Amino acid sequence: MLKNRFIRRFLVLAAATLFSLFAVPTLADSGEAIAVDVRIHDEEVFVDVNFHVRATPQEAWAVMTDYDHATGFISKLEKSVILSRTDELLVVSQKGKMGYGPFSLTIETVTEVRLIPYEKMQARMVSGNMKKNESTTRLVADASGTRIAYHLESIPDAWVPPIIGRVLVEFETRARFGQLRDEILRRKTLAEARR
Repeated sequence: MLKNRFIRRFLVLAAATLFSLFAVPTLADSGEAIAVDVRIHDEEVFVDVNFHVRATPQEAWAVMTDYDHATGFISKLEKSVILSRTDELLVVSQKGKMGYGPFSLTIETVTEVRLIPYEKMQARMVSGNMKKNESTTRLVADASGTRIAYHLESIPDAWVPPIIGRVLVEFETRARFGQLRDEILRRKTLAEARR
């Protein structure tokens, strides 16, 4: 019983990180790994992700804001729907599973995403199972594509041990951003083939 509660707490933390952005294996891109840094201080979790993709900011943005089709390229995401949309703000509802087998947990969130096209998006959970879940994603063009930097600040509803929790969040976050990068590259390749 105690073991199951312990594992469920890890899953809540992983879910907080993964559902703030569509946030498994990655295709070769520039040969650069997806850098993930996870820090846990008291009850707050900080996650920083940095990676490069050989695509324009517009190509990356098209995938990163395609919440209505995210279930097609993000594993374990069962539902992802834009509830409302303006030029500057999306409200997104998502539902999915975290974990494996008997240690699975269903997560549901509603998030406001403020958009500065092709440069930055800021997401803030307005309802869900965390006390706080806020992220900022920045896109910066360079000579060979786009550098993407993501920062998350989250307070889960349950205590998470710092060492094992950090390792789990790092692994799951890297996998999810790998899926995102794969989809950006897949769509870019399809677009180039049609020209």
